[in-house]
Amino acid sequence: MKNLIKLEELALMILGIFMFGLLGYQWWWLPVLILTPDLSMLGYLLGLKIGAVCYNVFHHRGFAILLYFVGIYFMLPIVQLIGTILFIHTAMDRIFGYGLKYDKGFKFTHLGEIGNKNG
Repeated sequence: MKNLIKLEELALMILGIFMFGLLGYQWWWLPVLILTPDLSMLGYLLGLKIGAVCYNVFHHRGFAILLYFVGIYFMLPIVQLIGTILFIHTAMDRIFGYGLKYDKGFKFTHLGEIGNKNG
């Protein structure tokens, strides 16, 4: 089942990369920006609960899609770009087993415990 989920996330990541291509930005922007959503981990400096909330907002596929459509509606390509980067990054994270965080700590995710071979 894990491999099936990883394949689904890979398909979503490819979709995101396709959508990025439609935006017309130079391709070098993709590798430059792909890890920027991880800046949300800085929220953990303010505690586990705030850290989890910050991380989850910027790693939630629904938020990424919302930003993308807000960018379309208001004709703001930069907002579309942000939504697309969040979407691609989230799929990439899921492929590697990084899920949305519980407020017990960074390693506790909806996909299981990071580093736990059983989770």
